[in-house]
Amino acid sequence: MSEPIRILIADDHPLFRDGVARSLAAESDFDVIGEAGTGEEAHDLVADLLPDVLLMDITMPGAGGIAAARKIAAAWPVVNIMMLTVSEEQDNLMAALKAGARGYVLKGVTARELANAVRIVAGGGVYISPVLAGGILFEMTAKKQDDPLNELTGRERDILNLVAEGLTNREIGERLHLAEKTIKHYMTNVLQKLQVRSRVEAALLAQKHSLQK
Repeated sequence: MSEPIRILIADDHPLFRDGVARSLAAESDFDVIGEAGTGEEAHDLVADLLPDVLLMDITMPGAGGIAAARKIAAAWPVVNIMMLTVSEEQDNLMAALKAGARGYVLKGVTARELANAVRIVAGGGVYISPVLAGGILFEMTAKKQDDPLNELTGRERDILNLVAEGLTNREIGERLHLAEKTIKHYMTNVLQKLQVRSRVEAALLAQKHSLQK
């Protein structure tokens, strides 16, 4: 049996935080290992516990969730950060992704939807609440007259397809029989050609255009 997904929850509302913790702890493949009330507390607990997933609100006392996400992502890139927030602002969504978040979920989701999102992010994938995904794709492509995906080689398209499926560089290398370092090199080229800053944005573009081999 595989190890459970270890989750740290950061939210400054104790009642809401407790409800999320109880909901996730009810899943047999989840282990809620800690709770924090501020971004600073989340940072310290990540250092001690190194969770698989950090589920964090944006608006909290102190520096806030986005600033904390930026510091945590830089120090511990192995931790998958997912924002759980009421904010539907595109600026907050873009800021969270730039800070290193791999997920952005609105607090109105059901327990089942939240659990599914956690599993996707824990597996190396990207999850953004569907109601927001269209807006970010529009913002990313509005200023591009030409389709940047046309510039990708066949191999780069193969790799981007697998990124969109949530595979890590190591897993992609195993699938394509290439070294992980080679996959990293390809991804650098892909990000430059697509004029995006992260795997998250590249994956969203791939999903939008439904890349084919």
